[in-house]
Amino acid sequence: MSNKIKNVFTIKDLENLSGIKAHTIRIWEKRYAILQPMRTDSNIRYYDTHNLQKLLNVSTLNSFGYKISTIAKMPEEKIPVLVKEVLSNKSMTNYVLNNFKLAMMNFDLPLFSSTYATLQTEKTFRTIFFEYFLPLLEEIGLLWQTGTITPAHEHFISSLIKQKVASNSEKLQLIPPTKADKVFVLYLPENEIHEIGLMVINYELLLNGYRTIYIGESMPLHFVKDIKNYFDNITFITYITSQPYAEDMNRYVKNSKTELLDDNESNLYIFGRNTQYINPSLLGDNIKIFDSIREFSDFLPLT
Repeated sequence: MSNKIKNVFTIKDLENLSGIKAHTIRIWEKRYAILQPMRTDSNIRYYDTHNLQKLLNVSTLNSFGYKISTIAKMPEEKIPVLVKEVLSNKSMTNYVLNNFKLAMMNFDLPLFSSTYATLQTEKTFRTIFFEYFLPLLEEIGLLWQTGTITPAHEHFISSLIKQKVASNSEKLQLIPPTKADKVFVLYLPENEIHEIGLMVINYELLLNGYRTIYIGESMPLHFVKDIKNYFDNITFITYITSQPYAEDMNRYVKNSKTELLDDNESNLYIFGRNTQYINPSLLGDNIKIFDSIREFSDFLPLT
């Protein structure tokens, strides 16, 4: 799997990144010269990052009611300026996501940082995550599957998001918990490294005044169990994206019950894509599956 930086794109890549159908992009090119594709020796279109950025801006203006024929007549330097002018606080989502995607495609830390800083002036981190980072992460998964981005792109943007989650969680950790009757222990199974979801759950718990023990990625169950020597009334939380594999999920849940739930106080909450492979008969009063972090956020006030 190559990590070579991708700075040229097929028309299918543009479709995946912008949401504009390839057929429509071809019409815009032919009729209005919106983009200036380059061509291979075999006459196949390909595009550079400048074309990608212009298409994202054109798409934004078009969504605000500007006709393509009108946009095509504008001086090129006016288009990004107009995009900023027409965006209101209630309709920034596409623009912000486009900026984050451009930052990812170009490995552009200043663009990511300035976009995030602008959001911070008016929105809480929680809002930023659910309105912008979460949709971005979901889209990244699709872009990776279609070959539009490389693992290098994915790791770059994921690392930046993890930094923001970590820094905001650190601020909350300085505040004494207001709900100290239970403790949440957060970990990933052995060989599982997809950590952002678990980090956000930790943030949500801290925000709601709970005490958390975050022990992170790739933790064997017998190490997790050691926490029971120090705390009572523990709720264990794990997030399973790729490990254990689908065929091993039921065995893992059974082992978790044996190792972690051998008393009347402990509970286990399980998140992640691979929860779909758990046999419902293994669940009970002390094991709960959550389909999303949003669902967990709604559930927290009830705990």
